[in-house]
Amino acid sequence: MPFKRDSMCLQGKTSAVFGKIHSMKLRILYLLPVVLAVASTSFGGEVKCVRAPMPLKTYPVGAPEKNPMFFEKRVYQGSCGKVYPVPFIDKVMDEPVMKEYDAVTLENDYTRIVLLPEIGGRIYIGQDKTNNDYDFFYRNAVIKPALVGLAGPWLSGGVEFNWPQHHRPATFMPVEVSIERGDDGSVTAWMTDHDPLNRLEGSHGICLRPDSSVVELKARLYNRTPFTQTFLWWANVAACVHDKYESFFPADVTYVADHAGRAKSSFPVAENFYYGVDYRARPGANNLEWYRNIPVPTSYMVCATDYDFFGGYDHAAHGGFVHVADRHIAPGKKQWTWGNHPFGYAWDRELTDESGPYIELMAGVYTDNQPDFSYLLPYETKTFSQYWWPYKDLGPVQNANTRLAVRLKDGKAGVVAAENIDGVEIRLLGGSQSSSTEKRNLKIGQPVQFETDATKIAVFKDGEELIAFDANAKPSEQPINQAWAEPGDVPQRDVATEPPAPADIASADELFITAEHLDQYRHPTRMPEAYLDELLKRDPEDSRAHTLYGKRLIYAGRLAEAEGHLVRAVRRQTRRHPNPYTGEALYYLGLARQYQGKTAAAYPCFYKATWNGEFRSAGYYRLATIDAQRGDWDKAAEHAAESLMTDAPTRKRRCYWILAAKNTKILRLRVSARENSPTPKWRSMPPMILWKWA
Repeated sequence: MPFKRDSMCLQGKTSAVFGKIHSMKLRILYLLPVVLAVASTSFGGEVKCVRAPMPLKTYPVGAPEKNPMFFEKRVYQGSCGKVYPVPFIDKVMDEPVMKEYDAVTLENDYTRIVLLPEIGGRIYIGQDKTNNDYDFFYRNAVIKPALVGLAGPWLSGGVEFNWPQHHRPATFMPVEVSIERGDDGSVTAWMTDHDPLNRLEGSHGICLRPDSSVVELKARLYNRTPFTQTFLWWANVAACVHDKYESFFPADVTYVADHAGRAKSSFPVAENFYYGVDYRARPGANNLEWYRNIPVPTSYMVCATDYDFFGGYDHAAHGGFVHVADRHIAPGKKQWTWGNHPFGYAWDRELTDESGPYIELMAGVYTDNQPDFSYLLPYETKTFSQYWWPYKDLGPVQNANTRLAVRLKDGKAGVVAAENIDGVEIRLLGGSQSSSTEKRNLKIGQPVQFETDATKIAVFKDGEELIAFDANAKPSEQPINQAWAEPGDVPQRDVATEPPAPADIASADELFITAEHLDQYRHPTRMPEAYLDELLKRDPEDSRAHTLYGKRLIYAGRLAEAEGHLVRAVRRQTRRHPNPYTGEALYYLGLARQYQGKTAAAYPCFYKATWNGEFRSAGYYRLATIDAQRGDWDKAAEHAAESLMTDAPTRKRRCYWILAAKNTKILRLRVSARENSPTPKWRSMPPMILWKWA
């Protein structure tokens, strides 16, 4: 990392020291190390935060390659494997040593979480205290990286947070840590880093609350750049497995897909070839929910479900966990295994000394496949939450949310809670008894179970339904990537195919969609330009082709060429009407001109781009930068305020606005911070990398 910052636990607050003011360039506000606490701090006696060294047996990695490594055409995880400017490491030592790691522990009466900020801010330990400290996340007893990461070292176990591509470029790099206390007694450990490849910024906060076993991930993904960027997000959860470990997915999942949809399989029972295995020839050993049945390295991803959960259950330890997230933005549900076979065992030995095999139960947001990229607009921030919680004794469940999970299978019904809820009604419907009702007080770690042949279970509190599962329910929704489908259609994901050569594509629209796809998915060997050139050969003024060409040329630093393409795009778009449907070409034309120093010509482009809602925020921000260059601070403040009204969470524009509106008070602000005065109100957002004009 090109910077080092630190902040410690002290009633959930952080302190910052502002940097030195020089010239009008964006720089990082370094947070000088301030030790606020090194031992256990108890918040109301309910959630504890401990930050202390943790000694672990470690296989050291070698020094980074001293020469830049570019790998422009490298294929990695189905996408581009470029690594520069991330340091590339190609050596892991053969002999372990003991090493102390900075570790942050969050703990309440039910759940214990340990984080390792030095290794990407990953969750290292997740334990269920109600089940003899059962490790519901795979706990690797050693730090034993293998060279499977984008930049070399990669570690198995716990929970790895992958973005903006898989695996995360900074997966083996340190992150900034800040601790935040909520008014509800919760404690959140924020981990923040800067993506060196695309200059993006990501923060993930791991949160525990006093009266819940739920582990919440709060994510904030910020595009710091003036360019539209692509990204994916997968939380990579590892679970320790053996012959009695079962993963579970919603009952309406009837088929799964491989990476990029290259192949599909029926599910949970595979009745086809998949990954070269003829599962039809393995009766009784072809259920893909059991690790023991999968002999080769295998991925499968859910394509359609009406439910928000999935998870895994250890029948030997009588414990497991569920993951819960809003399926409309977090549809990704995936399992990966090295395989229950000598090849897989060899990888187990490569990644651990004694902790054994694991599977990965990954949860994707804004994606349901890998690679499957979504967009971040210039300076846009996306926020979301994911939840995990452990439970015991109930077996795999058929529905779950952040409060309850229910089971209805094999003649048994059950309910388990992530929080204590008194006075609930458990209704069992259908079956030989038609209906029955049980009144119970639900406690964390104490599931309730019944013998029954009911076909539906529902849990109510004061007349409100908290959760239900109906074994006879019909799927009602389509997968996210088939939102165009009508209700009742049979959802099927198309198997991916290789795009034809440009000359073999008849449709101009398909030519552009193919070019856009190659750009969006960061294709390592095929370039969009071949398809754009064919499109422009057929229609020399196609505005879509000129816009995409211009964007890519700006990113490559070929600004004059980019300007030429974008001028032609705007001319076509405004030929019959002066107000185009989108402000994209105008915004990027302004950017190309501003980067060439043509601020007078850029200014009206940015202003016209603000007429379109999609580029209103970014356009006003770019106007504010030109105002600041001119020394017109009143106008800069006005434009920054307009930008903030469109997208207030964006910290870059927020800091710019503060500077523009308060420029005469900057020195006093700096002195105030150094005297440890209270944190300014505008910094009340979750800790991030701060920016200023310095």
